[in-house]
Amino acid sequence: MHGSWNRAQPSGYKLVRVHFNAQGQPEKFEDFITGFLVDNNKSEFGRPCGLIQAPDGSLLMGDDDNGVIYRISYAKKRG
Repeated sequence: MHGSWNRAQPSGYKLVRVHFNAQGQPEKFEDFITGFLVDNNKSEFGRPCGLIQAPDGSLLMGDDDNGVIYRISYAKKRG
């Protein structure tokens, strides 16, 4: 969710996970990466845009507010 820029109360500014049923229809979504809204949700730290899966399975997410790309990966716990 890229994020609003023209609302009194900002919304979006997060990456969500969508759950699909067996028929391929979306059933629900949940927050996956948040934290881009700061100051009691009145300012943004970044603005997510674009998502792609890299060959190693990690996700690459752009941030067009800061001009950076985040690499999101899963680290399995040892032991």
